[in-house]
This record gives sequence, C-alpha cells and structure tokens, in this order.
Amino acid sequence: MTETKRPAVALVIAGSESTGGAGIQVDLKTFHQQGVYGMGSLTCIVSFDPQNNWNHRFVPVDPTVIKEQIEAATACHDVDTVKIGMLGTVPTIEAVAEALQKQNWKNVVLDPVLICKGQEAGAAYDVDQALKTKVLPLATVVTPNLFETEALSGVKVETEADLIAAAKKIGELGPKYVVAKGGVELPGAEAVDILWDGEKVTRFARPKVGEERVGGAGCTLAAAITAELAKGASVVDAVETAKEIVTAGIQRRLETHHPHATLWQQGILES
Repeated sequence: MTETKRPAVALVIAGSESTGGAGIQVDLKTFHQQGVYGMGSLTCIVSFDPQNNWNHRFVPVDPTVIKEQIEAATACHDVDTVKIGMLGTVPTIEAVAEALQKQNWKNVVLDPVLICKGQEAGAAYDVDQALKTKVLPLATVVTPNLFETEALSGVKVETEADLIAAAKKIGELGPKYVVAKGGVELPGAEAVDILWDGEKVTRFARPKVGEERVGGAGCTLAAAITAELAKGASVVDAVETAKEIVTAGIQRRLETHHPHATLWQQGILES
C-alpha cells in the first residue's frame, strides 16, 4: 500500500447557522472543498426566524464548553491555523481569547462578525469593543465587510480610497494583514477587496455579479483564506484563491426563501 499524504488541518471557532448559508457549516464545507481536514468548536447556535423578518434567534454556548472543545481539537491534532467566526457575547470572546493564547498559532484568521440582526444596540457595542481589544490583536488576517470596516476603523467608506484608509486604520489595532471587503456595496462596476500588509496595498477585483448581497460570501472568503494558509500558501495567494472561489460561488448561487440567495462553494468546480 502506498502511503497517502496527510492533509492540512485547520480549526474553526464559530457559530452554527442551520440553513447552511453561514457559520461553521460554510466553514467546514469550504475547508473540505479545498482539501483541508476541518475541526469545529461551536460558540453559539443561530436560527433565523422566518416569522419575524428573519431575525436571528441566538443561543450562546457556555464559555467553559467552548474552551473544552478547543482543548479537545488542539490535543487531537497538530494544528497551527484557526479561523474565528461569530462569537456574539463578551464572555465568549474572553473564553476564545484565553484559549487561543494557550499555544502559538501560525495563522489566525478573524472574520469579525460584529452584530446579529435584531441584537440590542448596547449589547452589540460591548461585543464590538471586546472583539476589538481581546481578539483582533491576535489575528494574522482580519476580513471585515464594509459595515465592519467602518465600525472597526471609524472611517466612513464611500470610495475605494476610503476603503484603503480604513484598512490602514484597522492595521493599527494589531492584525498583520487586513482584507477590507468592498463587495457590492462599494460604488462601481467591480467588487473590490483591499489587502493591507502594513506596507503596501494589494487590490483584488472582479466584475460584480448582481447588486444584491449573497449569504455566505464573507464566511466562505475567510474560510478559503484559512484553508489555503493551512496548506502553506502566502497571504496574497490565499486571498487570490479565495476571491476566485467566492466569485464562482456567487455566480452559481442558490436562491432561497430568505431575502438573500446563498453562495455555492462548489461553484468553482463548475466554472
């Protein structure tokens, strides 16, 4: 029998979203699509409420249970790459930050989910501040969307130049790389993402596919970056690959009964 090559391994710490259009479901699908063995530690359970404007019904996982999941995953496999998705509460953020600092990580990819639809403003502010001070400085790569970019940087983003300025501001908070996503919300014919590495800007752009947001695009981009980094790619190459995956997935999106269609991870195989 020939010896098979061991796949790269990555951990995701994120919430569950039962429709499969976001959260840990998207992350693990994307890892698998990219040939990476994925492990998952749940932080919360989110179920959309179709009877109430599709708001998020949010149930946090006990912080001790979160830490135990991370402990089990990191003890079972040698893993140096982790993606962090929705955390949702200050105790969860504190638990994850504590767990992350128990070992050295080569790659920490943070998708900074700042707010649940329907979340109280005061609670959202507390979560934003905790994420900014406790987890963001630990990140190798952070991937904020337009709203999150404005919230983290304090910069109003209306142009590509604003997006670059905001990415540089976020870089001052500690992450080594900032992928600020313009998406369909930034004016123009292209969906533009900006990578700031502390010294230079790299621009990633594709023609927009429609003018509506597609569910799972942000999760998939961050998960694809994570998978590529786990396999040894550079950050620039990882972002380039992730951009291709997301663009193809949006082109082959699934229509749903939710207000937004959802991205199809295997679209890249069909392009």
